[in-house]
Amino acid sequence: MIDTGDPVRAVEAVLFASEAPLSVDEIRAYVGPEVDIRAALAALGDHYAGRGIELVRRGDRWHFQTAADLAHLLRRDREDSRKLSRAGIETLAIIAYHEPVTRAEIEAIRGVQISKGTIDVLMEAGWVRPAGRREVPGRPLMYATTPGFLSHFGLASRRDLPGIEDLKAAGLLDPVDLALEQLDAAEAAAESETVTDEE
Repeated sequence: MIDTGDPVRAVEAVLFASEAPLSVDEIRAYVGPEVDIRAALAALGDHYAGRGIELVRRGDRWHFQTAADLAHLLRRDREDSRKLSRAGIETLAIIAYHEPVTRAEIEAIRGVQISKGTIDVLMEAGWVRPAGRREVPGRPLMYATTPGFLSHFGLASRRDLPGIEDLKAAGLLDPVDLALEQLDAAEAAAESETVTDEE
């Protein structure tokens, strides 16, 4: 039981701290039987009339709520941010750089099979869309990026996607990839030297 030196304040504190609306008997259990709960509720109703919050009666229970005419101020469009998996990021990058592309082509570039849900997640996010069917046996579905993809990543067009030099400069390429690329370049240079020597 709380100190009821000022019964109106005591009832106010109980209602404010409550997670759910309370009945008169439930309020009385906190503030004691000697407090005139109904008189305190009437005083609180008068005090909060026309303010940002109001005392509201729902059935035989009481609670504070935002004034109905101000509820729109508290509504916000909330975006559920979900972290994209590595497979999702790789798949999105492949579609962006190679569109229109089929699932088989994505798997060939990645070197592993993609799960069915990966493309679904990208389509749900509004970044990928079906882009027709490839005119080959089986007519596989092709995928391409959407205007939502460009908007989300701040791109005017696909030409604004970063190139290999931009990715290197930003440190976004895996050191193993860079090492393999340098090895390939060295092997290509050695082959061209061999061909020149033979001539």
